[in-house]
Amino acid sequence: MDGLDLSSVVDWIAENLLVDTVRITLPATGEPVLNEETGQLEYPDGDVLYEGPGAVQGTSSQSEISATPNSSLPWVQETTSRYRLLTPLHAPLAPKDAIASVVAVHDTANTALLGRSWICTDPGRAGTVEAVRITPLDQNQQVTP
Repeated sequence: MDGLDLSSVVDWIAENLLVDTVRITLPATGEPVLNEETGQLEYPDGDVLYEGPGAVQGTSSQSEISATPNSSLPWVQETTSRYRLLTPLHAPLAPKDAIASVVAVHDTANTALLGRSWICTDPGRAGTVEAVRITPLDQNQQVTP
C-alpha cells in the first residue's frame, strides 16, 4: 500500500503559512561580557541551527495560557504562553530549550512578532504523516526592544 501523497499540501503550506523568516538558536554558553557603552552584561550569541521560512502562531484558546506557582511563593509569579513554531520538514529538529525568534515578517505593517523570543518546550514533533514541522513554544517573558 502506498502512503498518502502530501506534496501539494506541503507546497500550499510553504506558500501560505511559512511566510516569515524564523531563527532557531541554541542557548548561549559562556560567561557574559561587559558592554562598556551600555554598562550591561551581554551573553554571547548561541549557535544558529536554522534560519529560513517559518511561522509562529499563538493558540486561539485562553485555556492554553496557564500559570505556574513558584514553590517558594504563595502566589502565581509567571504565566506560560503556548505558541507553536512551524517550519518546513527539511529544517532541523529544534531541541528542547532552543530559542526561536522571528527575524523578518512578510507584512511590514505587522511587526508584533519582532523582538520577541520563545523557548522550545519540547523537541520538534514528528509523526507518521507530516506536511509541516511543529515545535511547541513558550514565550519568554521579557520582550527585547
